[in-house]
This record gives sequence, C-alpha cells and structure tokens, in this order.
Amino acid sequence: MSRAPAHRAAPATGSRHLVLLFAGLMLSMLLAALNQTVLSTALPTIVGELNGVNEMLWVITAYILASTIMMPVYGKLGDLMGRKPLLLGAILVFMAGSVVGALAGTIEVLIAARAIQGLGGGGLIILSQAAIADVVPARERGKYMGVMGGVFAVASVAGPLLGGWFTEGPGWRWVFWINIPLGLLALAGAVLFLKLPRHRGRPRLDVGGMVLLAAATTCLVLFATWGGGRYAWSDPVILGLIAGTLVTAAAFVAVERRTAEPIIPMHLFRERNFVLTTVAGLLTGVAMFGALGYLPTYLQMVFGVDATASGLLMVPMMGTLLVTSVLAGRAVSRTGHYKWLPVAGSVVVAVAMGLLSTLTPEQGVWHVCLYIALLGLGLGLSMQVLVLIVQNTFPLRQVGTATAANNFFRQIGATLGAGVVGSVFAGRLAGLLAERLPAAALEGGAGGADSLTPALVASLPESLRDPIVTSYNDALTPIYLWIVPLGLLAAALLCFVTEKPLATTIEEDVEPEAPAEDRLEVTGDAPADPRSGNEPADLRTGDAGRDTRDRGTGERGTAAPHGDPAAREPAASAR
Repeated sequence: MSRAPAHRAAPATGSRHLVLLFAGLMLSMLLAALNQTVLSTALPTIVGELNGVNEMLWVITAYILASTIMMPVYGKLGDLMGRKPLLLGAILVFMAGSVVGALAGTIEVLIAARAIQGLGGGGLIILSQAAIADVVPARERGKYMGVMGGVFAVASVAGPLLGGWFTEGPGWRWVFWINIPLGLLALAGAVLFLKLPRHRGRPRLDVGGMVLLAAATTCLVLFATWGGGRYAWSDPVILGLIAGTLVTAAAFVAVERRTAEPIIPMHLFRERNFVLTTVAGLLTGVAMFGALGYLPTYLQMVFGVDATASGLLMVPMMGTLLVTSVLAGRAVSRTGHYKWLPVAGSVVVAVAMGLLSTLTPEQGVWHVCLYIALLGLGLGLSMQVLVLIVQNTFPLRQVGTATAANNFFRQIGATLGAGVVGSVFAGRLAGLLAERLPAAALEGGAGGADSLTPALVASLPESLRDPIVTSYNDALTPIYLWIVPLGLLAAALLCFVTEKPLATTIEEDVEPEAPAEDRLEVTGDAPADPRSGNEPADLRTGDAGRDTRDRGTGERGTAAPHGDPAAREPAASAR
C-alpha cells in the first residue's frame, strides 16, 4: 500500500526531553570525536616504543577504514530497525577495541585494536546525526548541528592535550583506557536519555552489498596507501588492487540496483544536491585528515615542543571551528539560507592549506597557530551544513541512509587523505633521512631511524638533529600545497547546490485511507502497527483525531480527510 507523508510539530526547543536526548547523543559523538584526535600527540612515542614507525599510518588508517565500511551499514539498519539498540552495540564494540589497544604489545596488535574500534566508531557519529533528524525539523536542526560541530572542535584540542598528558605522565596506554569510563558514561546516557522512534519487524539485510562495499573500500585504501611507497605504481600488486576496486565497485552497483533494501540506494545519486555535497565532503575529508593527521607529529619533530604543548597549539583551530560552527548553525536556523556557508568555508580551507605549505623550521610557532585557526574557520563553516543539506533533501525514512552515504564518501576522502598523505610523507621522509644523515648515525637507537621519537631527536647533537628537522619539514609541507586545488574544486561544486526551503515540521509516513477502526491518535508509546512494517504507531496518525498543527504557529487545527487537497498542502510546502 502506498504511503503519504504526514507531519508533526517538533518538541519545544527547550523541552526537558529534547535536552536530555541531545545530551545523550553528545556523549556518543564525543567518544568518537575524541578517539580520532587523542592519538595524534601520543602516536610518535607509541610507534617508537613498539618499533613501528614504518607502520605509523596504519594506526590511523585502520580505524578510518573500518569505520568507513560500517557507516552505510549502521545508517541503513538504523532506518529499518531503530537507532538506539545499534548505538548501544556500537559503544560496546568500541570499548572492546579500546581494551585490546590498551593491552597491545606489538604494532600489529595495536593496528588490530584500532580496526575493532572502527567497527564500533562507524556508528557513533552516523546514528547520532540521524537521531537528531528523528526529533528536530530541518529548519531548527542547524542549531543542533552547529553544537555537534563544536563537539569535534573541543575534541580536536582535548584529544591532543589528553594524549600528550598521558604520554608524559601515566603512559600512552591510558589513551585507550580513558575510553572505558567515557564509554560507560555514553552507555548510561543512551539508555536513560534516548527516547527515539521504535521500529519493529524483521529488517532485510543487504549482505551481498555489505561484502562488496567492504571489498571495494579495502582495495581502494590499500592501493592508495601502498602505491608509490611500499610498491611502485606499476607493481602487479597495485595494479591488482586497482582492478579489484573497479570490479567490486561495479558489482556493488549492480547488486544495489536489484536488492530490496540496498545499503546505498542508487536513487540517492539522482538528487543533484546529494551528489554535489557528497563530492565536496569527500574533498574536504582529504584536506582535513591529510592536514591534521600528521600535524602534531610535525610540531614535535620540527619545533621541538613536547606532546602536551603540541596539543595546546591546536587550540586556535578549536576556537575558530567551535565559534563558526555554532554561529553558522544559528544563522541557518534564523534565516533559512545556507548555500553560501560551505562555499566560503571551502575557499578558506584552500587558503589555509596554501599557508601551511609555506611553513619552515625558522618560522615562529605562531605562524602554525594562525594558519590552523584559519583552517578551523573554514571547516566550521562547511562540515555540519553539508550534512544538513543532505538531510533536507530526503524524507525522514531515508535520512539515516542518506546521512550515512554522505559520511561514507567523506570518510573515503579521510581515508585517502590519511593514507595517501601518510604514504607520501613516510616515503619522502625515509628518502630525505637516508640522503641527509650519515649511514651509521642512528645505529645506537633501538631501531635506527625507524624508532625516532621526539625525545630521542631532542637529545641528539645539532649536527644530527638539524637534518632530521629539515627532513620532516621538507617531507610534509609541500603536500599541503597539493591539497589546495581540492578545496577550490569543492567550493566550485557547491556553487551549483539548489537552496531548497528547510522543513519546519518532521515528516513521517502514514498509510492513506486507513479503515476507521484502524486509525490511531498520536499518543505516547502506542504499539507498532503491524501493517506498517517498520513505522512505529506512536509516530503516525490516522484521519480521526489527528493532531495537526500549523508549522508557523503551532496552533491546533481540524484534520481534513486524506482525499481533501487541503490536507496534503502542508506536505507539499514542508520543504
């Protein structure tokens, strides 16, 4: 039976239920966001102690890869079976990975732990973003998205600070142990505060799509990470991975076009706004993770600051990202206009990358602070607004899937950014160190150049320290210049976004022309209607006793029959 959209007024902005729900989601997002930044300042010491400098990029890439693969899965399952149980499971998996990481004795175990964390972490952000769409209409959502962007800003500083403090104090293993109390807090918040729509029924899993998506993503990341570093671009391994990416991607598209519940429906790509914001998000992911993933390491090695100080030096970026993210969200909610924000943000990101490429060891640290502050300003203007545009393009029953698909491609960009930049950086660094250092200069170290740590570099005589410092600088800063065109391309693409009106009510699906005895009134926790498949009855209405409100005033009105055109007018004007 076909369905027609219905609309309900959102809870009052200051209602206790909405505040508590948002607090629970913030805890989950903080857990994921903190995990992406806390390792940055501790990573040089961790890989040095585990004799794994050559595998450093995999400590970052393993998490991003695993979380990227899981994002569409969480998004689709959240639309089909409800988001709360999935969120609880994601937190538990993430905590399990943290325990493995805290106990890791080798670099291989650490990389495996990061992959386990990613399996859970992929759901934390996606489910939190989609859950907000369950209870807040698009016009008001900007304010909440802005605060969520602020969570990433806080984590971008709190993470490096905690990582540095743990490294210099109780030890780097506390970088992982800290996730246990935070995870328990997030679990308690999810159990107590999250009162979300419930979906009953047995979801139809797209197992074939999940397997092919994982294979395609893995092949893509491996050839991007290994190409030009571990293997030449013409090596059979790289050529095989490229072929594997193309074949599995083509097979994935073919499967998604035929399956009943695809994890990434192909019809999403018929919406221009989705395509433009998704490509722009991918480019932004490359720029953001390519720049930030190795900046704390750069600061420690080139400027000689300790781990804690390198975290403090990220404060300017946090400040501008936090302020602009919140202000941008409020501006969207107040005016209903949003197109110019991500365009301007992408241009600012490109300018910041260009400035970062000019850094030298002779410059003051304040140059770094100024440039990353500019980068934070650009990211704050664009990141959450791109998600809002996607969510406003599709009905509520597809919001989780569309949000996850958009974030999936952004994470693909992050994976490529971390992988490619890390691979190029490591390759250039190894070549420069071999060229500029005497062959036996570091033989006294546990693993030679592969075990360089900031403390070891600081203890070396100037004749050895200077070549290492200039090698780190010359290996990384030119890569930033190569990222500049990506920001400019993202800005150009976003100029073609169609600015659609933001919905002021929450759209839902109802069964049209339901028999009188089956029509339900909107109440508290009514049981699921068996005819609906996945839609909870407490979020649907019938003709009789339907609670209708004018979206502008919130006043009650009398419901008209489904056949009356007047009853369908709000649905047509909601967007």
